[in-house]
Amino acid sequence: MLKKWVWISVSLILVMGLIAGCGARSEDTNSESKQEEKSEESHSSSDESSKATEPLEEKIVIKFSHVVAEDTPKGKAANMFKDLAEKYTEGRVEVEIFPNSQLYNDDDVLAAVQQNNVQLAAPSTSKVSKLFPQWTIFDFPFAFNDVASVQAAMESEEIGGKLFNMLSEQKLLGLAMWDNGFKQMTLDDHPLYMPEDFDGQQFRVMSSKVLEAQFESVSAVPTPMPFSEVYSALEQGVINGQENTLSNIYSKKFHEVQKYMTISNHGYLGYAVITNIEFWNGLPDDVREQLEMALNETTQWVRENGEKLNQENLDKIIADDMLEEIHYLTEDQKQAWIESMNVVYDEFEEEVGADLINAVKDLRDK
Repeated sequence: MLKKWVWISVSLILVMGLIAGCGARSEDTNSESKQEEKSEESHSSSDESSKATEPLEEKIVIKFSHVVAEDTPKGKAANMFKDLAEKYTEGRVEVEIFPNSQLYNDDDVLAAVQQNNVQLAAPSTSKVSKLFPQWTIFDFPFAFNDVASVQAAMESEEIGGKLFNMLSEQKLLGLAMWDNGFKQMTLDDHPLYMPEDFDGQQFRVMSSKVLEAQFESVSAVPTPMPFSEVYSALEQGVINGQENTLSNIYSKKFHEVQKYMTISNHGYLGYAVITNIEFWNGLPDDVREQLEMALNETTQWVRENGEKLNQENLDKIIADDMLEEIHYLTEDQKQAWIESMNVVYDEFEEEVGADLINAVKDLRDK
């Protein structure tokens, strides 16, 4: 009997030992499992932390400065470019538009582009001539028969190619040419029919020697002045008249402080879309291609709609009925203006270059 109880006791001790051993192994296994889970959590947390601290791609900001109102061909084109650029780059680029000389006037904007203070500008070709006199070819009176002739000139290697290529000498890059259309004359004193009607009248001009010579050829007094100051100068009688496109005349309300307008189409007004060459070449290739696509689409829109917008603005000027007379040059009157103003071509042949002048004349005479 005693042996039996001893055997039972030994058996119980062995069983309890086995149970205790299994429990220990279970705890060890659970501990290892928990450690693995902690390791995985730590690794996952580390990955998330690493992703959170990865720098996001910095948005490219392009400041676009111009001097005209937003409802002009250039103003509408600038806004269209902004929309397309941001769309095609899927938000990688943000275009900030500064119209109405909010940042710079046309006399200062090219220097701002050279310094990369703004990345895009669309100054008139007259303003570009401050750096390159050859650009005054667009200021010559009656140089182009129509907008199609201007576009053909810009696409030719003899004219447009030569003009755009020289910009790189000043850290600039020409991207496109935007049309505003042809200029008309306004005056407060009397109608302008014949060249002698200009005699002694003071006209605002853009900063261009060719434009000054144009008015001097008909005995007028040219007064260079920033675009932003023209309305008040007309209103106060500092100047008597000005030349501009119909969209600029209407948007800046020049017709409200003038009495007479002559539809003369004597001179072309266009804008060179210009950027800083180092900025542009430093863009990622895909971004630059997307911006070029936006720019090409905008330029095509300008070509198709510039004349239409000017006609719409003429209709608005007529509807406002604030001018005493709107006169359309007859063919005889136009020939008289051409004969008087032709001296400009000879006067600037050396400065601008006979090759450019002859190329424009050949295009005009086709």
